Amino acid sequence: MRIALWVVQVLLALFSLAAGFNHGFRPLSSAVQTSPWIAALSPALVRFIGVAELAASVGLVLPAATRILPWLTPLAALGLALMMLFAIPFHIMRGEANVIGLHIVVAALALFVAWGRFRRVPIAPRVSAD
Repeated sequence: MRIALWVVQVLLALFSLAAGFNHGFRPLSSAVQTSPWIAALSPALVRFIGVAELAASVGLVLPAATRILPWLTPLAALGLALMMLFAIPFHIMRGEANVIGLHIVVAALALFVAWGRFRRVPIAPRVSAD
């Protein structure tokens, strides 16, 4: 279970990193070619989504790997799942049903990580040498 959780955490982090870079840092005129929905939102909201995706990518791996505040990892997974679940009705309203499957899979995997790290195999915090 530990290995499965780590594999999923890293895969989700890579997905979030790529999406976050696309939505958060690429010029909007370039990003809209791969993500047409960007044109329907304000630039500030698109950038916020990108930064949130980047935060999820860091939060999925770094706290667990360092064992510093490891409870942030399942919270990052929950945050990513919420972003994906909120994206589903948005894309349905825009007639972009072709992307719904990806959002469902990412949300399910993120919920698996959240459950696994909250309940099944939590990561113990680092013990200080004080």
